[in-house]
Amino acid sequence: MRRLRVRMAGLGALALAIFVVASCGRPRGFDPQTLVFVSEDIPAGLDSDGPAAAIATTQTGFVNLMEPLVGYARVPGPGGVSLPDGTRFEGRLAESWAYAPATRTWTFRLRRGVKSCAGNELTAQDVVYTFARAKSVSGAAPIGWFLASVASVDGFDPKVLTDPGRRRLGDEVVALDRYTVRIRQSAPNALFLHALATFGLLIFDHRAARAVATRTDPWSHAPINGTNVPGFGAYCLARWVKGSEMVLVANPGWYRGPPRIARVVMKRVPQSANRYVLMRMHEAQLAERLTPREYLRVGNARGVRVLGAEGNENLFVHMNWRTKPFDDVRVRRAVAAALPRAWIIRNGYFGAARTWTGVVPSRYPGFVGDAAAVREDRAEARRLLASAGYPVGRGLASHADAFRLAYIAEKEASLGPIASAVRSALRDVGIPAELDPIPSTQYGDRQLVKKDLPFALNDQEKPAALDAGYAIQLFFASPDAGGVNNMVNYANPAVDRLWTAARVETDPRRRAAAIAAIQRRLIADVAWAPVVEYRTQWAADSRLRGLGWYPDNAVRFGDLSYAR
Repeated sequence: MRRLRVRMAGLGALALAIFVVASCGRPRGFDPQTLVFVSEDIPAGLDSDGPAAAIATTQTGFVNLMEPLVGYARVPGPGGVSLPDGTRFEGRLAESWAYAPATRTWTFRLRRGVKSCAGNELTAQDVVYTFARAKSVSGAAPIGWFLASVASVDGFDPKVLTDPGRRRLGDEVVALDRYTVRIRQSAPNALFLHALATFGLLIFDHRAARAVATRTDPWSHAPINGTNVPGFGAYCLARWVKGSEMVLVANPGWYRGPPRIARVVMKRVPQSANRYVLMRMHEAQLAERLTPREYLRVGNARGVRVLGAEGNENLFVHMNWRTKPFDDVRVRRAVAAALPRAWIIRNGYFGAARTWTGVVPSRYPGFVGDAAAVREDRAEARRLLASAGYPVGRGLASHADAFRLAYIAEKEASLGPIASAVRSALRDVGIPAELDPIPSTQYGDRQLVKKDLPFALNDQEKPAALDAGYAIQLFFASPDAGGVNNMVNYANPAVDRLWTAARVETDPRRRAAAIAAIQRRLIADVAWAPVVEYRTQWAADSRLRGLGWYPDNAVRFGDLSYAR
């Protein structure tokens, strides 16, 4: 009887999804100029230094409305999904570049004739403005400054964060003429081009940005975050209904010419069951973040195929080092030992995942893992709790608020069952975990800006540069060592010292050895508790071509076209 009730509940959810689609009318005829893209949300803001910058669906907005100077060269991948080559770069807004080791300067020659959505031509002043805005650290999250710091751009050191007198751009980034810009580094750094290829240093149209500036908001954070971002991307913003829909239209001034798909409709469809039905009924041509079970089923539908890549998506348990009792490594290790990874792989991801043994994506050069550190052992978890003064979990009830396991509410269909399994496993060893799903905007603000989430299940941290050192600086370096997204407030002076030396090391072997040593320390400290790495997947109309995997996992609509 219980099994029948569960089954009927599932059928009820599917019936509701079908009703939602049916209420929108019958499936439309195929339009080769339009793409309907459905996800659990649409961009919450458009300021790459804003409070929603770490949210994956928001990043989809950045990368389609703006463009970097350079990007990773693309290579064919399995199943028709192109992949980035982390060892080679190609020009995007820059047509060429050169490096002068003696002066540690990079000279970029920009493409001519590139136009923003406002109709302004790309010039070197746009690049200068982008770096000046980043150095101002005036946004809610200083991601532009962080990436320039990662790249060792001169003057973008951590002192900028505490000394307002250092926030004005000097001669470290200068326009040599209308189409040439020079960038000076403070030290050699292998991450320079990697940083320039990421979403936080996409180039602004400085004329359009300044047109909406005010005395109290000279860098236009509010209008950019809430109204429109002035950029040189493949698409222009045509319509934005917050929390519902964003419509993009092709930018005729894009550096590659107008995209082949002229109009993209991004729709917020929070329930993955509804996204699944939209794809089956051909009301959408591309969907992301379905559940693993839904991907298995939708791949059998007529006119739909599932595409994917082994990229950098992962799941881990976040424990804030400033929240008791997570300041005790024995408690963190107990949580890690109790996690039901095999169950999660089998039942949460239906086999489209593997145990994550480190803290950096395993596909990244320089990855180091430790299988013993992520072995499920509930007896060991109980022993660790006892050694920390909590035998059979006694005393942990006084930290009940710390054990509220947060996760993004919009991902309930995929993360909800996993979170329940984690809660059950933790309670089995004496940890009084409870579930706390919260909206994505609140989650992003608390994670990236306030950094006050005590306990969370996180599946959205994707280092956007294909380098293990980048991930280390992004997530684990202290602010004094250039970190910006250290959401768990991890602190280890030895790691900071090792990274400070490694980031400017010119000998590849010595740099690799230092990065390996850092990863071993992070694993031993349980900087966070890795769970699994899972496959990045999309459900796509069978006529759609050109899909590519990027390190930020955001779809580039300008790559896409329909087969004739």
